[in-house]
Amino acid sequence: MILGIIKEEGSEKRVSIAPDAIAPLSKLGIQQILVEKGAGENASYSDAAYQEQGATILSGEEVIKKANFLVKIQPLNDAQYKLTSAGQILIGQYNPLANTEVVEPLKKAKVTSFSLDLLPRSTRAQAMDVLSSMATVAGYKAVLVAANNLPSFFPMFMTAAGTIRPAKVLVIGAGVAGLQAVSTAKRLGAVVEAFDVRTAAKEEVLSLGAKFVDVEGAVESATAGGYAIEQSEEYKQRQAEAVHNHAMAANVIICTAQVPGRKAPIIIRKETVEAMQPGSVIIDLAASSGGNCAVTQDNKTIIHNGVTVIGDSNLPSSMPKDASAMYGKNILNFIKLFFEKGEFKLNFEDDIIAASCVTHQGEVVSDRLKSSLSAA
Repeated sequence: MILGIIKEEGSEKRVSIAPDAIAPLSKLGIQQILVEKGAGENASYSDAAYQEQGATILSGEEVIKKANFLVKIQPLNDAQYKLTSAGQILIGQYNPLANTEVVEPLKKAKVTSFSLDLLPRSTRAQAMDVLSSMATVAGYKAVLVAANNLPSFFPMFMTAAGTIRPAKVLVIGAGVAGLQAVSTAKRLGAVVEAFDVRTAAKEEVLSLGAKFVDVEGAVESATAGGYAIEQSEEYKQRQAEAVHNHAMAANVIICTAQVPGRKAPIIIRKETVEAMQPGSVIIDLAASSGGNCAVTQDNKTIIHNGVTVIGDSNLPSSMPKDASAMYGKNILNFIKLFFEKGEFKLNFEDDIIAASCVTHQGEVVSDRLKSSLSAA
């Protein structure tokens, strides 16, 4: 088996596999690892670093034509799809539940494709959970971006010139990104509050030294795999009122709440933004799926009534070196599923492989994706 690592395009600075994963991959039963020239340069990984680990540097066209496995975070472009052959295995993070347009090119190319954002939320899948690893990066960086844009300090200072009050931070959504944001904001000295519809999140928020904004009446589901689910209109109204009251006092809001395969819930209303203090900052990590803030614009920074609103769902790309290393370890652990004692095996009886498979032989495999496409 030959594995190929394809260079990302545009603003994506990460690479799907960092050099430190090359040697472990070779031990699985992969005979050769090909890397597109310059694939890791934006993540501070040189071609020489890959070569030192035993990889071969080639052009992108050569990598796609020669490899059995192709690894790339973002989907291939049209020209790259034309170079693929039926039966090749593609691994990436395509978000097909929301971006359904990625499915048809994969079917047409008749490649066997896997999207790691479709992984089941199970203990066994944790080591390959790219959503969690990238959310860790996003939550951390969101606070740094907020601090950089806030016209005041995060921590309290007692100086000869007077006392500086600490910043107040409100985190919307206490999943992996939210909890990392809480932790980072606390380290920087802010007073932190967090809100989440899942009652299980309360204990985690409190354990980090933050306050939990409690709104009673949230609906939860054991089948949601730890994710939030759509709430009733009555609950949304109570939620909006509670968040509005806390947001008015906040200097920074970090938005992380998302519902897989659906538009992100609007939690920060326009009137809430307009009631916030001038100079306040909102970082919306849910921007690509509509945003948690009503005025968010994806991939843009705007000023609304004196409040800076930053819509960025790809903050991991702004910390590409460590993000790539974490992503690469996730990929390594996923690829291990395909090898048994050095022999390659495509086993659709494995729940992780079946759940994360987008297409195989021109057909959609993932039951979750099938249901989503049928409902669309």
